Amino acid sequence: MAMQNEIEAFYQQVNYSRFHGQTDGYYESFFLRANHPTRPLAFWIRYTLFSPKALSQNGIGELWAVFFNGETHQHTVAKQEFPLVNCLFDASAFSVKIGEAQLTQHHLKGAVESRGHALAWELTFVGDSKPVLLLPLNLYKGRFPAAKSLVSLPMARFHGKLSVNGESMDVSDWLGSQNHNWGIRHTDLYAWGQVAGFDTHLESFLEVATAKLRLGPFWTPPITPLVLRHGQQEYAFTGLTQAIRARGSFRYFTWEFRSGNDEVEIEGEISAPRHAFVGLKYYNPRGGIKYCLNSKIASCRLQLRDKISGTAEVLETKSRAAFEILTDHQDHGIDISA
Repeated sequence: MAMQNEIEAFYQQVNYSRFHGQTDGYYESFFLRANHPTRPLAFWIRYTLFSPKALSQNGIGELWAVFFNGETHQHTVAKQEFPLVNCLFDASAFSVKIGEAQLTQHHLKGAVESRGHALAWELTFVGDSKPVLLLPLNLYKGRFPAAKSLVSLPMARFHGKLSVNGESMDVSDWLGSQNHNWGIRHTDLYAWGQVAGFDTHLESFLEVATAKLRLGPFWTPPITPLVLRHGQQEYAFTGLTQAIRARGSFRYFTWEFRSGNDEVEIEGEISAPRHAFVGLKYYNPRGGIKYCLNSKIASCRLQLRDKISGTAEVLETKSRAAFEILTDHQDHGIDISA
């Protein structure tokens, strides 16, 4: 009962900012993403706080937006930076402001323009799914890992208006999620994936990552936590020992992973062609730059195998998967757009 109460209390504050003026380097992001119900179109909107180590007076808010068009392969990317004094990241409620852009419970609006591209949005989002935690609850409270990530609202449905370079479009029943991540530095190397509604199973949700961490001169083995909600069940393989035993291997631009227990095994592949990605530059709070290769129109094929009955089920989507790779390297051949 005590553990359940602790989880419920955590859920109530899942979207409260964790920033309280840290000076040793810090970032925090709230991002929302969704896919068109039938077409290979998607948006990604990100509200970010960045505070560099020992230079917290230079803290900024970053407003990002990307529209992915899998029909034309022409994606629209824009980012603007604002002094932190012009931003709000509320630690007592779900309220975020960067300049004039706002994000609150079930509502977001804003506009961003850079490099000749402009995006604007006024959207609502609703849903009743409980948050998805990709780490055990106790790891959200300690210093390890340095980066925390969760899905505040999986299976969120978006409605409203989105403007891409002056062209307005209706957003009606686009399916996606609202997410929250924070930490003192970015994960050294990772692939991250998410599916909110497979083509074959519209009510199923996948959250998965494969990460490698640098500990001094050494690298950890790949760590692959995974959560699948499918058929009224949640398969959560997020414990550290389990995540290390799992399998995860990625390259440009394909990723294979596998995890499970004595009863079930989940094996999957997420991939996308090079032209489905945009390249983004992330500042690291402790110094340096990370490069995010970002797609929200990737494909995913997942097999859920019941070891007891010997049966298997396949979940697939052609263009509804999120797929990101975070790296130090620039040998991927993708232009950095923002």
